[in-house]
Amino acid sequence: MSFEWLTEWLPFTFYYLMALLLFLANFAAWASILFLIPGNWIMVLLSALFYLFMPEESGKGISLTVLVIAILLAGLGELVEALGSSAGAAKKGASRRAMILALLGTFLLSVIGATVATPVFPPVGTVVGAILGGAVGAYLGAYLGEAWKGNLDVDRMEISRAAFVGRLLGVVGKLAIGVVILVMLTIDSLI
Repeated sequence: MSFEWLTEWLPFTFYYLMALLLFLANFAAWASILFLIPGNWIMVLLSALFYLFMPEESGKGISLTVLVIAILLAGLGELVEALGSSAGAAKKGASRRAMILALLGTFLLSVIGATVATPVFPPVGTVVGAILGGAVGAYLGAYLGEAWKGNLDVDRMEISRAAFVGRLLGVVGKLAIGVVILVMLTIDSLI
């Protein structure tokens, strides 16, 4: 009995198994953006490792050009999130303390929101709970930061609303850029 077919079939299967694992890991990294984890950068790192250990052979593999574009997009995602999360609140006169507490509130309430909403509407509840929880956390953090500082010269509600809206816009923008990175890397690894 000849097993030549097996030696030809194994490298092909192994490559596509690794590409599938890369997609699953990148998808998990993308979802981690909801919890203030730098998912876009994790996707870039995982894809760079794929690039190193699964070099382009017979037209398959991630190209260096696509990897560089992913790096640039990940940087753009960070810029969008940073501008969205803090620009509105800062423009309304938020203190540094309010900004820090808004960030902490975002993290804590996004985790709580995802945990509470997951059993209710899985898996959509996880995403919605994390996004809304993070935005509410930004609102509460900014409000508490201004109250703690005793800042009476600014409208705490206005700063808190700006932090809420900014967080929503920042995370949605970063998620959108993350989807582009995910799709681009997945297509390049499979074709």
